[in-house]
Amino acid sequence: MSDASKGLRLYNTLTRSKEDFVPIDPRNVRMYVCGPTVYDFAHIGNARPVIVFDVLFRLLRHVYGEAHVTYVRNITDVDDKINARALRDFGGEIASGALSLNEAIRRVTEKTAHQFHRDVATLGCLEPTFEPRATEFVEPRADGKADMITLIQSLVERGHAYVAAGEVLFDTASMPDYGQLSKRNLDEQQAGARIAVDAHKKNPGDFVLWKLSSPEEPGWNSPWGRGRPGWHIECSAMSAAYLGEVFDIHGGGLDLIFPHHENEIAQSRCAHGTDVMANIWMHNGFLQVEGQKMSKSLGNFYSINELLETETFGGRKWPGEVLRLAMLMTHYREPIDFSVRKLEEAENTLRKWKRAADLAPAAGQLPSEVVDALSDDLATYAAFQVLTQLAGEAADSNEAAAALKASLLFLGFDVASAEVDEDKVARMIANRLALIAVKNWAEADRIRDELLAQGVQLKDGKDPATGERITTWEVKR
Repeated sequence: MSDASKGLRLYNTLTRSKEDFVPIDPRNVRMYVCGPTVYDFAHIGNARPVIVFDVLFRLLRHVYGEAHVTYVRNITDVDDKINARALRDFGGEIASGALSLNEAIRRVTEKTAHQFHRDVATLGCLEPTFEPRATEFVEPRADGKADMITLIQSLVERGHAYVAAGEVLFDTASMPDYGQLSKRNLDEQQAGARIAVDAHKKNPGDFVLWKLSSPEEPGWNSPWGRGRPGWHIECSAMSAAYLGEVFDIHGGGLDLIFPHHENEIAQSRCAHGTDVMANIWMHNGFLQVEGQKMSKSLGNFYSINELLETETFGGRKWPGEVLRLAMLMTHYREPIDFSVRKLEEAENTLRKWKRAADLAPAAGQLPSEVVDALSDDLATYAAFQVLTQLAGEAADSNEAAAALKASLLFLGFDVASAEVDEDKVARMIANRLALIAVKNWAEADRIRDELLAQGVQLKDGKDPATGERITTWEVKR
């Protein structure tokens, strides 16, 4: 374990203060982060928590050792929006009997989950230790891991949930300190504010744990009838399955504090009889696009994939590591204005750092100043000041260049040498064109992504004379 662990401090939303991080077990530091609902491609706002908590994951692995950190990020693949998307995309096949609704839902979620994995890999993010799917944790499991139905049964038995009008609802009044995370008092909950108020609820803030499914909706058998889980119970089950009843860090976006995280805490604590669910709760700030809230109605709603693969933002495609740096240039708890200007600034900064890092033949020691900066509640802006200083010293100091290279690698940026093997690139392009000709798109995309990770960006076009597909390339630094 690194000495840096003595100085690791993180802001805890639960206490509204920065605290010394003291893991429950330094040999197994445990973190859970809410992942995507895979009904559509992840948007740029979804990228921020993935990148932020990837940096924290890297820092924890550096401090406590790779083998001693467990990072869980879930995939929500049961959701009414997913049902709607399956009916939209495969309605004809469902109506004809060629596909069941469950099969159609799987097709939707497989496609979008696969795209999410490709996108976040291009953003330089490590894979989490575990990535459970909600659908795999609805019913009791053969391996004995926590599941949603068993958790709900426990809440009913303990007097924290009740059955009404075909639903199982959490009784918020049964938990005296409900609202600690969001600082919302139950008496202040206004009917209809963000929660549908139904006649069968005891209290306006009571929320659904289980709801019945119609024949046209996906469902699982349960003690309360064929149905499906509420949104919040999913994360309570999956976190307990891999991290236990109480763990170290729970993260996500600021928008999840209420009701999602508040309700996770209520379910988990009341089901397990614990004082806390996680010791530290971390939340990244909101994202705007060019000074405005991102929305489809304003025409400024962008998926990660659109920014990587199309020329819809600023008239060009953006490398994943540029998107990554732009996200990290603002402290994670602050709101961020995602703009073309910020991306251009990130690209220029990254280019300067890489040129300086290329002066070193190999990475050196990770500077303690970088670790110290990140250990102060992920102060990436302070860490980047160190990188800029090292870049300024690199021309006269191989040690500075090597330290810069180590820092870039640690932060998830590619530091491949500026020297490109042109013959190898030509062979890979020829292989890719052959794969495209036989419509093997997945393997062709893999080659493109591999080259991009090496700093080689491809551009497809047609030969004006013959009309044949051709591919040109350039080194992006």
